Amino acid sequence: MMHWFFIAPLLCVLLGAFTVMLADAFSDEHADHAFVASGVLFLTLALSASLFFLHAQSPVPGLFSRYLSSDYSALFFDIVIVSGALLSTLLAGGYLKEHGLERGEFYVLLLLSTFGAMILARATDLLSIFIGLETMSLGVYCLVAYRHASPRATEASLKYFLLGSFSAAIFLFGSALLYGATGVTGLAEIGKSIASGSPDLRLVIVAMLLLLTGMAFKVSAVPFHMWTPDAYEGAVTPISTYMSIVVKAAAFALLIRVMLGLFADPVNTNMSSGWPPLLGVLAGLTMIVGNLCAVVQQSVKRMLAYSSISHAGFILLGVACAPEGGKYALASVFFYLLAYTVSNALAFGSLILMGSRGKEAVSYEDLAGIGIRRPLAALPLTLGMLSLMGMPPTAGFFAKYYVLSSAVDAGGLMLWVAIVGVVTSAIGAYYYLRVLVYAYMRQPEVNAPIAVPMRSGYVVVGLSLASIFVIKMGLMPAGYIAWVLRAAAQMY
Repeated sequence: MMHWFFIAPLLCVLLGAFTVMLADAFSDEHADHAFVASGVLFLTLALSASLFFLHAQSPVPGLFSRYLSSDYSALFFDIVIVSGALLSTLLAGGYLKEHGLERGEFYVLLLLSTFGAMILARATDLLSIFIGLETMSLGVYCLVAYRHASPRATEASLKYFLLGSFSAAIFLFGSALLYGATGVTGLAEIGKSIASGSPDLRLVIVAMLLLLTGMAFKVSAVPFHMWTPDAYEGAVTPISTYMSIVVKAAAFALLIRVMLGLFADPVNTNMSSGWPPLLGVLAGLTMIVGNLCAVVQQSVKRMLAYSSISHAGFILLGVACAPEGGKYALASVFFYLLAYTVSNALAFGSLILMGSRGKEAVSYEDLAGIGIRRPLAALPLTLGMLSLMGMPPTAGFFAKYYVLSSAVDAGGLMLWVAIVGVVTSAIGAYYYLRVLVYAYMRQPEVNAPIAVPMRSGYVVVGLSLASIFVIKMGLMPAGYIAWVLRAAAQMY
């Protein structure tokens, strides 16, 4: 039975999906609260199980270790993914009811997609990777088109589905090349075979590029980012939150396991001619394009989509420094993902809070004067923007600081990319502060609809939890650093 206990977080999420599915099938039309309450309950159980095993004895290899990892890094990503899903569920509990979109299948799809994301983050075999990737992605494709009466949502979902299918096919082709070259599908076995020099180096390089292309799409790295702004803008805002947190965290978990598991030999991790400089260039391009495009957006929601692209560049920089910086560079990536989870939940969740009576607050004008009229409602918006900007004493400050420190220590190309990161962060400060200028220093235009914050306990709880952790991680980061260092050490 101990073998099953180590996958208890996954089982809780899966059981939650089946429970909501049955509740939706046999309940009446007034059972809206049962759906969100069930989702919150089972996600809380999954989070509690992950935290319990994280503080227990070191997990031992068990029945599923051939395909799924149970180490501390896997539990860390479980916590990030489930926390993101939990915050998204709480935000959806208020948003869907306010806008007349509450249906049980939303939570079923969200929980099943979360289950796939957890498999993807734990996967140690090419087969389990692809199962997790498709389980997560198919659910998100459907959720983007959840508002089926909206042409924009349908277009965004179709674009995401087509590009996602191409990226999955490219990833699968790279996986097939590696299997053909080594005869095994386990990441550890393939990594040992590549390190021994058995497969042809040219075949390994082609496979690596194909795998990296598929993963770059999922993390929204430039030039594979085209789907991101349309998908984020077309989806209902809780799903924009979900994609920016859960999908991105699972994709980065996959990127780390693949690059540090398969291609960890001295040739491929060379800081001059291996994959780190390639990731460094991708990181620089992603930060530049993400920030420059965010500056010119008139929709706050679309701005946050490009903002998520720029943050992907920072995380890529941390991954690129991992071969040189070891567990400390990787720990900076883990900390960034944790800080980004709560910061982005505040940013998107504040837009949800500001929109009510069928009207979403998605433009700068919609937020005009909200800080003066409703200072308490504007507080999470302020914290979210300051944290994404990297302003102390918020979680975002230390997240950027640790990644940039790793890049400076790595030197060479990474130092130049770190300079790009500093410059583009200054550009990012402009569009984050622009939101606060509208909130506190502008008044709504004459005859313009005035945003009225919704009254939802679910949204308030979600924003309160995210606010507490944004401040706590900014004021007392030492405990979280020790935690992420312990998780990062499992990757080496």
